[in-house]
Amino acid sequence: MQWTGLNELREKYLSFFESKGHLRLPSFSLIPQGDPSLLLIGAGMAPMKKYFTGEAEPPRHRVTTCQKCIRTPDIDSVGITDRHGTFFEMLGNFSFNDYFKREAITWAWEFFTQVLEIPEEKLYVTVFETDDDAWNIWTKEVGVPESHMKRLGREDNFWEHGSGPCGPSSEIFFDRGPEHSCGKPTCGLGCDCDRYVEVWNLVFTQLNSDGKGNYTPLGRENIDTGLGMERLACVMQGVDNLFLVDTVQNIMKKISEITGVQYGQSPKTDVSLRIITDHMRSTVFMIGDGVLPSNEGRGYVLRRLLRRAARHGRLLGVRGPFLKDVVDTVIEENGGAYPQLREKRETIRKVMAYEEESFERTIDQGMAMLNEFIDKAESKMFSGESAFTLNDTFGFPLDLTKEILAERGMLVDEERFQELMRQQKERARSARKNAGADAWKGEGGAVNGLPATEFIGYTELAGEAKVLAIIQNGQRVETAGEGAEVSVVLDRTPFYGESGGQTGDSGQLKAEGLTVDVIDVTRHEGVFLHRVQVSEGSLSQGDTVTAQVEEAQRFNTMRNHTAAHLLQAALRQVLGSHVEQAGQLVNEEHVRFDFTHFTALTPEELARVEGLVNLEILKAVPVEVREMPIDEARRLGAMALFGEKYGDMVRVVSLADGFSMELCGGTHMDNTARLGLFKIISESSVAAGVRRIEGVTGGRVLAELAKQAGALQEAARCLKVTNPLELPARAKQLMAELKEKDRQIESLNAKVASANLDGVFRDSKDVEGVKVVYALLSGTGSDALRALCDKAKEREEPIAAVFAGVSDGKAALCAACNKPAQEKGLKAGLLVKAVAQLTGGNGGGKPDFAMAGVKDQTKLDEALAAVPGLVKEQIKA
Repeated sequence: MQWTGLNELREKYLSFFESKGHLRLPSFSLIPQGDPSLLLIGAGMAPMKKYFTGEAEPPRHRVTTCQKCIRTPDIDSVGITDRHGTFFEMLGNFSFNDYFKREAITWAWEFFTQVLEIPEEKLYVTVFETDDDAWNIWTKEVGVPESHMKRLGREDNFWEHGSGPCGPSSEIFFDRGPEHSCGKPTCGLGCDCDRYVEVWNLVFTQLNSDGKGNYTPLGRENIDTGLGMERLACVMQGVDNLFLVDTVQNIMKKISEITGVQYGQSPKTDVSLRIITDHMRSTVFMIGDGVLPSNEGRGYVLRRLLRRAARHGRLLGVRGPFLKDVVDTVIEENGGAYPQLREKRETIRKVMAYEEESFERTIDQGMAMLNEFIDKAESKMFSGESAFTLNDTFGFPLDLTKEILAERGMLVDEERFQELMRQQKERARSARKNAGADAWKGEGGAVNGLPATEFIGYTELAGEAKVLAIIQNGQRVETAGEGAEVSVVLDRTPFYGESGGQTGDSGQLKAEGLTVDVIDVTRHEGVFLHRVQVSEGSLSQGDTVTAQVEEAQRFNTMRNHTAAHLLQAALRQVLGSHVEQAGQLVNEEHVRFDFTHFTALTPEELARVEGLVNLEILKAVPVEVREMPIDEARRLGAMALFGEKYGDMVRVVSLADGFSMELCGGTHMDNTARLGLFKIISESSVAAGVRRIEGVTGGRVLAELAKQAGALQEAARCLKVTNPLELPARAKQLMAELKEKDRQIESLNAKVASANLDGVFRDSKDVEGVKVVYALLSGTGSDALRALCDKAKEREEPIAAVFAGVSDGKAALCAACNKPAQEKGLKAGLLVKAVAQLTGGNGGGKPDFAMAGVKDQTKLDEALAAVPGLVKEQIKA
């Protein structure tokens, strides 16, 4: 066997199975398509489960893939060991009711021994304990000696996840040699040591489980194999772990170059290098497939991985964002097999940089929380709950928390911390087990077996169709009487089914004595489901009807969909090529377009974007639609939907002048002039790094302009301005007048408060030689309170002052401690914080002056009365 690079191994495998009649499919997106049971794709079979269950017809009955996968249940082990990772590639060959055990076994052996030339004596095989068929094929047909074979039980060699398809499996192991053995006399296949490495798992799905221990023949025998790419590369490159595989090692070398830390330098820094390397592989692929950071779901997984990598960069001495500088290396190592990474390069870098800069601020927030926990600690033992919260919420490692606490003479309740970590891991393990079971939960449904609906709505808004099925409450029925609400499947339809962000059409189905209102249309595996209500007559399966789309709704929707394309092109011109569609909703009312960008758009940018769209409308540019191979579309520069999966043939919608070109299955106007006008209604944030623009076209623009004109007229009337164009000048004048009056009021309040200050000081209390002053002053804002504190600090004797002010329904606290008071151990920041917390608020500041917020004003008197006692506690401390 010869040393073989990872990328070469991938190509050898896929080419080999192509030679065996398999269709090579590109890797599916990490985002499960039409499968809400999965968060991320974590197995080669996961995107194809409907082919296994028979719910959908595969493109060919023999398929081979290299599937990118993400698994995070063992995230806390990544870096600690040299074999755990969150990202991996899974090679697989699949048979959907085609070949079975004999071909799967003989081809696996042929690939290993003849293509890769792995010595036969290095290979060992396990089979399920009762699977005599597999045993005989291996030993009698392939010729594997029984000394290299072993039967194992259900736990090791039977693939099953809850109810659904299942069956025995056969695993191929590579013997790394006696030097890797645990040394026990019983060491052999099935031992937990590192000598025998499981490389390829052949699953024979021939049974169906009801989840209660009962099994019946499946009726259609399938093959599902999984060959870990990184594990195979370790074997072929003679290395001990995935971080030494060529492509992975090259990424680590780039990280070492940035950090100045070399792998093998120390066990501690090796952990950080492994974590950053693994997480960079995961995050680059996730962003490339359309995942964006958020606080839930797969976005949270991405955020956690990014922040964990960033934190370990800090531990290696990096200051400031650096992850984006590793992106190019990850793409360089993987771009040949996954060209979409190159296409999304700028977006990936932008998301990385934005999230890492955000994490810099989060780290500071974590430090603030840690300090707050320390202040609240009632002993020198820091609670395990607090340490866990810091770790889980802010990514603070226990070592960092312990280091900071040690400087203050404190310890951490590590036993409680580890218990909480164990509980979290147990929850993750449960989720992992359930994920496998959930992966087989199919929708089934009443549309199974129905042919795909012929869509004629690109060119026609009406046409004859035959009723193929009527579905009520999930079951097929023969007829639907007047008033019934059902779903109808037609053989052909002009109604657009909701897809790609465009909503479904409405309209009617008609025949003699029959009127059916079409409320909405959706799709399921190519079958269009018309949600309808029978308003007259009775609808029966087999009826021929005239399907008529509501024209006004369709045309308004088409205007808004074409506007969405113009909007994306304009945004990329104004903001940059990192702009990608992150979601959209197009209906008859408006277009709602989500896109990747990291700051709010300025009024000038919005005006430029809107102007570019309207310029294209005024130019009356023809809109062209063509079908072509996807590779040709990409060469032409057509924009693809972020994270979307496309077939070999795609529909390309473009403007004749080249302003916009996108892959799109939606309906569009044939000329930009038919949009009338485009108006941006709002721009807002959806999530970190994702902005949203809402806009309208055609008659909706006129309605919006009329609404705005009416609002301006009303504002002019209220401000006694005859011409609405004079409103800006009048508004500025009023604001200046109000600001001056506020200043005068504040000044008067300060004078009143100052005049009363002598009286306040006369009522001061002496606490351990410190004059303690506190008072509640109505109608006094923060500026006046600050002025009072400044006067208190001017006193020669030790002064500790706390003032509360209430103005415009808002309350605030200020505290001051002059130099003599500070010498006695008093700090204004701690004092005002303690008072504020008695009201449910919080705050802090410097030793001489600090401010705080008040949550419950009804507790102000009680909080101020506690000031002397709080001062006394501080002095004694």
